[in-house]
Amino acid sequence: MDNLISLVNKIQRACTALGDHGEASALPTLWDSLPAIAVVGGQSSGKSSVLESVVGKDFLPRGSGIVTRRPLVLQLHKLDEGSREYAEFLHLPRKRFTDFAAVRKEIADETDRETGRSKQISSVPIHLSIYSPNVVNLTLIDLPGLTKVAVDGQPDSIVQDIENMVRSFIEKPNCLILAVSPANQDLATSDAVKISREVDPTGERTFGVLTKIDLMDKGTDASEILEGKAYRLKFPWVGVVNRSQADINKNVDMIAARRREREYFATTPEYKHLANRMGSEHLAKMLSKHLEVVIKSRIPGLQSLINKTIAELEAELSRLGKPIATDAGGKLYSIMEICRLFDQIYKEHLDGVRPGGEKVYNVFDNQLPAALKRLQFDKQLAMENIRKLITEADGYQPHLIAPEQGYRRLIESSLVTIRGPAEAAVEAVHSILKELVQKAILETLELRQYPGLRVELTNAAAESLGRMKEESKKATLKLVDMECSYLTVDFFRKLPQDIDKGGNPTHSIFDRYNDSYLRRIGRFRRLHTPKTCLSNMVCATLRNSIPKSIVYCQVREAKRSLLDHFFAELGKMEQKQLSQLLNEDPAVMQRRSDLAKRLELYRSAQAEIDAVAWAK
Repeated sequence: MDNLISLVNKIQRACTALGDHGEASALPTLWDSLPAIAVVGGQSSGKSSVLESVVGKDFLPRGSGIVTRRPLVLQLHKLDEGSREYAEFLHLPRKRFTDFAAVRKEIADETDRETGRSKQISSVPIHLSIYSPNVVNLTLIDLPGLTKVAVDGQPDSIVQDIENMVRSFIEKPNCLILAVSPANQDLATSDAVKISREVDPTGERTFGVLTKIDLMDKGTDASEILEGKAYRLKFPWVGVVNRSQADINKNVDMIAARRREREYFATTPEYKHLANRMGSEHLAKMLSKHLEVVIKSRIPGLQSLINKTIAELEAELSRLGKPIATDAGGKLYSIMEICRLFDQIYKEHLDGVRPGGEKVYNVFDNQLPAALKRLQFDKQLAMENIRKLITEADGYQPHLIAPEQGYRRLIESSLVTIRGPAEAAVEAVHSILKELVQKAILETLELRQYPGLRVELTNAAAESLGRMKEESKKATLKLVDMECSYLTVDFFRKLPQDIDKGGNPTHSIFDRYNDSYLRRIGRFRRLHTPKTCLSNMVCATLRNSIPKSIVYCQVREAKRSLLDHFFAELGKMEQKQLSQLLNEDPAVMQRRSDLAKRLELYRSAQAEIDAVAWAK
């Protein structure tokens, strides 16, 4: 039993140290799922005295009015006989208190640090662990006493504020309620009984404690309540006799007080038949035993919660990424690994594993052919343009046969317009490649934690694609220029000769450039059939060769060497520059550290609870 309760105490301490009291999670926290015992009662009901009796030490602040103004989470840890008693506060983790008067003072001081030297209250708990051979393993939560009226220096809302705070603890299904009521007052008006019945109507979690039994009026006793005949609870009431104020003033120690308490119940006629289940020692043992039963019943639920929470924490840590290496080599390796992940995702987009690469094919299959079809060669073959180019080709002396230079200039002026669609195809593919960079950046989860690296990587990829675009543009336009620079012999053989069917060789040379002749040139250029038109033949050729040039210079190079220049620059960087690239958001770093500690806690709890479960 002690091992089981000690395990829960250990997990509670760890949860508290990590602040595991509620994250933005759909899962309840481990702390909320661990059983604990909350001490509830009205002011001056004797709550503090009950706790001191259970502990066997005088360590709680005393006074009139509201003395307990913050929840006190008290964890008791049983030591071997002969061990020295000591106490530790969570907010002073490396300090041991062996003087319990100093513990009392620290509780008061810590309360004032949170609330000021007023009579205000705070829901922020104080965590105190007491190690002693005279205690049982137990966790108790001392709550501010319920009150009906505000006193001087307190806001009017203090009554409701205290009740809300108490409810926030005892409404949890894993919280056992220790309802403390003085025997010298009517239980019908007991604040502790009233609020306990409201949150636990079946009494499954409520234990009743009667204090000040020795202070009841003569002729009255609490035997009917303690026997369960009046104000019956599911669990029997436990009566306790605390030290009187005179005993406190005389510094009567707890060991002596416990002995006198046992003697009181054993010798008082009304209670001696109940003596074996009365007193603070019996109360502590009963609570510890019942806490063990509750813990055992909660083990399957705790295991389920821990497993789910571990999976949730691991998933979030995975999203946040690995912590940053401290040395230059480690930083460089981390950057290179992230860049390789990005590069792999980028290639997958181009290769069709991920969407996006099909847009490049659309440029070649639809956009480029459509642009070539839209070229207005007819404007180049208008009568005025033909006349201008043909006659200019003669220079000062007209050609006697065919105006070859005129033909060439006419054809070249038409074909040069293909440069526009070729450049547009290069730009379109460049835009798609840039778009895929942005997609790959967003899909590389590791880049989310390093905004500096994300920016540099984006810029480096853009610069690299820019260089590839310029190379592609040069190569693609050379293809167009090559088609324009040489006209085959076969083409000129098909040109109309002067002696044509219907022609007259005796006409003046200047008649060659009359409208009829120029129209014949234009008709030939426009095509007799689509297959024999030079412009169409060139367009058909370029429709196949332009995509090859673009793929070779842009797409292929983007897959092969997108980050080569960036990698070369990385190799020259000092550790400070590498650190700037991995300059992670401090909030993310803190979050990762917190999650890692919490994950360690839950894994440890998982192992220990599993071990207990198997040992049952």
